[in-house]
Amino acid sequence: MPKKNPLMMIPGPTPIPQSILKAIARQPIKHRSDEFTSIMQEIYTNLKYIFQTKNDVFIFASSGTGAMCGALENILNPKDRILCLVTGKFGERWAEIAKLRGAEVDILSCNFGEVITPKMLQDHLSLHKPYKAITLTHSETSTGVANDLQSLCAIIKKTESLCIVDGISSICAMPCKMDEWGIDILISGSQKGLMLPSGLSFLALSAKAYEIHKKCLFPSFYFNFSLHKEALKKNTTPFTPSINLIFGLLESLRIIKNIGLENLYHKHKKHTFALRDAIRAMGLELFVKDDAHASYATTSIIPPNGIKAQDIIKHLQENYNIIIASGQQELEEKIFRIGTLGYIHNEDLIQTITALEQTLQSLGYKFENKIGTQTLLEKLKMP
Repeated sequence: MPKKNPLMMIPGPTPIPQSILKAIARQPIKHRSDEFTSIMQEIYTNLKYIFQTKNDVFIFASSGTGAMCGALENILNPKDRILCLVTGKFGERWAEIAKLRGAEVDILSCNFGEVITPKMLQDHLSLHKPYKAITLTHSETSTGVANDLQSLCAIIKKTESLCIVDGISSICAMPCKMDEWGIDILISGSQKGLMLPSGLSFLALSAKAYEIHKKCLFPSFYFNFSLHKEALKKNTTPFTPSINLIFGLLESLRIIKNIGLENLYHKHKKHTFALRDAIRAMGLELFVKDDAHASYATTSIIPPNGIKAQDIIKHLQENYNIIIASGQQELEEKIFRIGTLGYIHNEDLIQTITALEQTLQSLGYKFENKIGTQTLLEKLKMP
């Protein structure tokens, strides 16, 4: 008897709809053909919808980190000044990539579990010379926080700096409006809100950022903006694409357009706050205290005193076939994370909270029986 697939309740990779799996499973076709060009034309149009932009959106056969590299490798020259807003591991990654390009990197950070406030950014910029670019993370899945992207972008927009945003786990899950908010480079990845396997990343590029790219002394070859822009004019890619993932992307974007972005945002928000209320009802502490700063992609939870996060994770997997995530790096033993991103349904949350309650009771934690599940059910009934 084959083992049942586990329930993936992590912030990526996320569960995949059967129609997308079926699309990916078809035989590949020639990527320099009229059929493939027609597919790409529809995809490029629909990507502009999910990125909320009229700008070009490029597709890379890479993880989201590839798009991060593409973003910086195409604009930075040695000794350029860049500011990286850091709220977790993935904010730190922008700084690591920039340093490898020879840039002079300043970091504006906060305690993990908190966010960069508009005042923090405004105060920092008032004391420093202008930066060529400022990077920030919208939804920081390593901690579970979400920065106030609209307010931060509004501040950056008043400067000469390029506004570069990691939207890897926020695209399709949280409002993220590239053109309206003044974002110059916005990236995402396939294994998050797009409900695909990992292996594709996306980069939306403003006209301002493209002009800066033209002055880059040593631009990337594979992620080169100019090559991708030329290929896009012909509805193709400059290099061999991941053909079968493109088939899945076509289906994914059709599903998303049919549902509508606003409906997806509402679903993710409802799931997140129902989960947070259930966790509180069980007497557990959330790592992100303020609901206003909570990511819709993942919820980070502090384990009860005397119980290790890894024991909770292991028990859920071995006894209920449910996969949740540990913390990363210094947070590995301090939190566990439950994802609400992508193809997640009410039933998945109910199953997870029910199993979490039973797991905690088995590990010796005392609380009112079934209070988490009852709270979750009540919140999920709300409009």
